[in-house]
Amino acid sequence: MPSSSRLLPYFFICLFLPGCAANDLVVKRQAESEAKIEFLIQGSKKSEQRHNELAALLQVQTERLQTVAGEIKQLKDENLDMRTSREELTARITNLARQIQTPKVEIVNQPTSVKASRESGLPPEYLTAFGLYSANNFAAAILSFETFLNNNPQSDYAANARYWIGECHYSLSDLAKAKEAFLKVADSYPKSSKAPDALLKLGYTLSALKEKDAATSIFEKIITLYPSSPAAIKARERLNVH
Repeated sequence: MPSSSRLLPYFFICLFLPGCAANDLVVKRQAESEAKIEFLIQGSKKSEQRHNELAALLQVQTERLQTVAGEIKQLKDENLDMRTSREELTARITNLARQIQTPKVEIVNQPTSVKASRESGLPPEYLTAFGLYSANNFAAAILSFETFLNNNPQSDYAANARYWIGECHYSLSDLAKAKEAFLKVADSYPKSSKAPDALLKLGYTLSALKEKDAATSIFEKIITLYPSSPAAIKARERLNVH
């Protein structure tokens, strides 16, 4: 029979083995937990990266839509400006044709003039006022345009009428009233196709009044607000001159 001294080492070994097994199990579970945490962290990083990519893509698409919307608006404005210019040219041609006729023929053909105004889309009162401007009868044109504005304050041609009033005053060298008229067009009808032209003529008027700093400010404003307009090209030319 073995002595107690010989059995003692076996006793400690039996006690030590379960402890080692338990320790290995803890280490194993800890490693598994760390692996799961690392997996979740990597998954979170991938999700964040994907989110950032989608956000960047959305930003690009938004900017493209804004660019397209701006181009569409510019085309609409240019189309309106072209339509207005075409109608005013039609009015000018109609009135020039009337001027070379005798008074009798002019009276006989008066309904034709009204018909032409309807076909061109211009209100008859506006056509009459523009005819006076085309004939260089500026004082009468001012009164006629003002009558048109009083009778048609909400007309699509209100900004145009106000602009031509300014042109009449400018042609009469009444710079103070021209300044007032052009300023009113720019302030009251900023989205009108006449707004950049009104600002340009306001700049010319201020230059004629020797208000050079104010004129420079107006030319710079045209370039900022209406960079693609013909008025902006002329404004840049005036700034280069100054």
